[in-house]
Amino acid sequence: MKVVVLTGPESSGKSWLAAGLQARFGGRVVDEYVRQFIDEHQRDTTYADIDPIARGQLAGEDAAREARPALLLLDTHLLSNLLWSRLLFGDCPDWIEPALLARRYDHHLLLSPDTVPWTPDGQRCQPDLQERRAFHAACRDWLVQHGQPFVEIEGDWQARERQAIAAVEALQGELAS
Repeated sequence: MKVVVLTGPESSGKSWLAAGLQARFGGRVVDEYVRQFIDEHQRDTTYADIDPIARGQLAGEDAAREARPALLLLDTHLLSNLLWSRLLFGDCPDWIEPALLARRYDHHLLLSPDTVPWTPDGQRCQPDLQERRAFHAACRDWLVQHGQPFVEIEGDWQARERQAIAAVEALQGELAS
């Protein structure tokens, strides 16, 4: 099983790319749990919500891992929970980063906020490009600091799709060998 994480700022194409990659390569997608949480609770999140949101994200990931698909596509993972918690509340539950580091991820697709428009959807809260760039940089810094494999995905929608497909094809080549 190869595990690919789509990460980066909001409105950069993570969900769209995850669906497109699944349509092309098969496998299983784990959606971003915070969206379900917000839909269910119909309010802005608080610091107290970070723990159940992160645990919900892990539960979806764990259920998908148990199914052992050849390709597992994560629309996000605990890195988003970690960074959003720190950004919004200046703190993060202590268990989240160690839990993130304890898991194996074969590749991260780090999506840039540049060249694609921010699209409001009722849950997104970061329309400012500089803020999204800062979030992107924080993702990159964390991935580099912790030696996580990643590739930057940037450009217009077609370029993003080509880059993501190439990254997954490279992983599939590893799987076949």
